[in-house]
Amino acid sequence: MSFGTQDDTDEVMNEINVTPLVDVTLVLLIIFIITIPVMNHAVPVQLPRAVSQKEIIQPETIRLAITADGRYHWNETDVTPEDLEARLRQEAAKDPQPDLHIRGDKDVRYEYVAKAMSAAQRAGIRKIGFVTDPEK
Repeated sequence: MSFGTQDDTDEVMNEINVTPLVDVTLVLLIIFIITIPVMNHAVPVQLPRAVSQKEIIQPETIRLAITADGRYHWNETDVTPEDLEARLRQEAAKDPQPDLHIRGDKDVRYEYVAKAMSAAQRAGIRKIGFVTDPEK
């Protein structure tokens, strides 16, 4: 439906009537203004204030060094391969369980590192890390 004189041919009206859009927007705004305070069902309670920090218990770290000739060093003390698994079982029973950091010499045979890793696995150690020197 277009309004105009009869001289106008059938042209399409290219203007948008924004009045209904403004009306709908105002109605929605009024609805939200009325319903938002009703939706607040919280009971006003004065809670006490307290300052607390979560206690972070850091597990200790076991440093297991393996020299080039295959000897084991538990935190800088010599350990036999038989005694190594017993110590690992003892540490695995602790809570929190300590981390095992293996430092292998660059020339150590993989056999000695694999034996230490399998002993840690049999003992139940869950966290094993390898210590290396960064390249310069």
